[in-house]
Amino acid sequence: MQTTVRLTGRVLWLSDSAEAMTRQLAGEDLTRADAGTLRDQISTDEMTPAWACLTFDDTLGDYVYVGLRCSDGDADPTGVFPVKPKSVRSGGFALSVSGTRRGKGSSREASPFAEWCAGIRLVIADSLERIYAQNCQNLGLLTSTDQSLVERLLAGEELPVEAFLEDCDVLGEAIVRSGGLFGYTRRRLAGEVVPPRPAHAPGPMTYGEKIIARALGVARVRAGDAVFVPADWRFSHEYVTPMAVSFLHHAFEGAGADTPSLHDSASILCFEDHLTHLDAMTGGKRPPALIEAAHQLGAVQRDFCAKHQLRLHGRIPGGGSEGICHAIMLERYALPGQVIVGTDSHTPHCGAIGAFAFGVGATEMANAWLTGDARLVVPGTCLVQLRAQLPAGVGAKDLALHVLHLPYIRDGRAIGQIIEFAGEAVAHLSTDERATLTNMVAEIGGLTGLVVPDAETVRYLNERRGSAMALEPWMTNDAQASYAHVIEIDCARVGAMVASPGDPGNGVALNALAAPVRIDIAYGGSCTGSKRDDLRACHDVLAWGLSRGMHVADGVRFYLQYGSEDVRTWCESQGYTRVFEAAGVTLLSPGCGACVNAGPGASSNASDVVISAQNRNFPGRSGPGQMWLGSPATVAASALAGYIVGFDQLQRNARGVPPARLASNHPAGGHLPAR
Repeated sequence: MQTTVRLTGRVLWLSDSAEAMTRQLAGEDLTRADAGTLRDQISTDEMTPAWACLTFDDTLGDYVYVGLRCSDGDADPTGVFPVKPKSVRSGGFALSVSGTRRGKGSSREASPFAEWCAGIRLVIADSLERIYAQNCQNLGLLTSTDQSLVERLLAGEELPVEAFLEDCDVLGEAIVRSGGLFGYTRRRLAGEVVPPRPAHAPGPMTYGEKIIARALGVARVRAGDAVFVPADWRFSHEYVTPMAVSFLHHAFEGAGADTPSLHDSASILCFEDHLTHLDAMTGGKRPPALIEAAHQLGAVQRDFCAKHQLRLHGRIPGGGSEGICHAIMLERYALPGQVIVGTDSHTPHCGAIGAFAFGVGATEMANAWLTGDARLVVPGTCLVQLRAQLPAGVGAKDLALHVLHLPYIRDGRAIGQIIEFAGEAVAHLSTDERATLTNMVAEIGGLTGLVVPDAETVRYLNERRGSAMALEPWMTNDAQASYAHVIEIDCARVGAMVASPGDPGNGVALNALAAPVRIDIAYGGSCTGSKRDDLRACHDVLAWGLSRGMHVADGVRFYLQYGSEDVRTWCESQGYTRVFEAAGVTLLSPGCGACVNAGPGASSNASDVVISAQNRNFPGRSGPGQMWLGSPATVAASALAGYIVGFDQLQRNARGVPPARLASNHPAGGHLPAR
């Protein structure tokens, strides 16, 4: 068991300067001062772009940081990508250093695994996102938020391993000392260690704390308790399942032991939803090797499901899938008060009906297959009180973008917390709209998002499943429950929002845009943009446009994608499909697609400008272009106009203007500037 730590290779400062990065990758060792400003808010999309994650073995080490966008001075204001394949791996780096909120975004364990495969053994940053930090611990990658350790290591000092355990809870420390999660699990299955179990006296709890306590069968839990919480559902998708299967094989069979049987296979679900549109992207111009790698991921998952007789929601004839994993989880499986873990950072989608749902990495899912539970540090709760009602035409996506740009969220102080949405505005939101809020807790960096179940929850479950459930008395917050933080928002003052390219936290009021932003692509899809209510909003905009003689603007490609086959069937029954087609929309079968740069709707050129209803717009996330985020209504209105505009503004522009003029797709009274 490791007791001390020495620096056995070079330091890689993840600098905002492309020049500093290039010098290091060319073999020059820089000082902290030479490195300049370190990159903050590095997403896992930048650490390992989606295309790199099509491999799930140690080849990943060739591609670490290739999506890292750095500043190139005035030469290219949009930034450049100085890291090339294999350059980190061949550079002999052992320590990687960066700024705040390292590892935000997707829960993909491919990112720390790629670092490990490239030779990185130590990670130091000002702050770390919860899932990323936990994935590092599970793999045995040592992390710290103490920047002073860098100079001590460079001076040749041999540090006690405890220096890298200060940010760990008691369970995390035991996992790191065991060499990772599988090492701990082998000891656990052998009876050598017993996971901690809270033994607090009864007392007031939040709704989220109550769910955890009930799952554990204890009287009370408190923030900071480190546990393995039993899960009602465990699900994964083809982007992650193969890596989890590989890890499981190496952890047991690779070590000369038999892999234990899966725990309660009936509560394990798999989805083939992320890559089912890759073949159709950019006219089939994707490299054949890339397509083959994607097909291989699906094949590995199908074989795993067949071997263990697991329920697989897979491809459908003609392309696409049965639906996006967490969309189907909400529509068909999740129930209030349940614990749900999935290999996707947007698993909190199911919190819309009061399920405690959170994302995990490949190691944790593989481990959960064996044990039936998932590692969890009980977090504090940030209560978001949404006072008053949202103005007409302002939706949950606008509200989510407003929340994301608040200083408490933007500065990362909500990382790892339960984000509970409450108040009058929530009471007036449908479950589909609530799912947008809880889904985008992933962008906040929280553990999960929750809405305490109410009459709307009962209505939704009866509508979607025909089940008349009754709310249980315990499903509420206790009067004296303690909160880590409370955010008060006057929703009457919230207007339509967009997020400028680069980060979902780049929120700006739509009416504050200095000049019209022309678009090439409009995308209404992803788990935040393809629910019934999302497509209803698009329909209402397009139906209005058709009544005024408007269609999708010349030169704009507008894609609408169903979140599931259930949503497609519903849209067809409502007559929405006819309106979509008449307006010039390209309709797509269910799947993730463009959101992970794996389907129509993603950009193909750096000059492309996109307005999207998806949840994140990190550099390179959905192609090389400039992606703006907006509500489904804003996406549809922008598709008609040819530039980013809200539906209310489009309607105001239309008053007194002949339909023929509107159909020219220029803003009233002026011409559009060049991009």
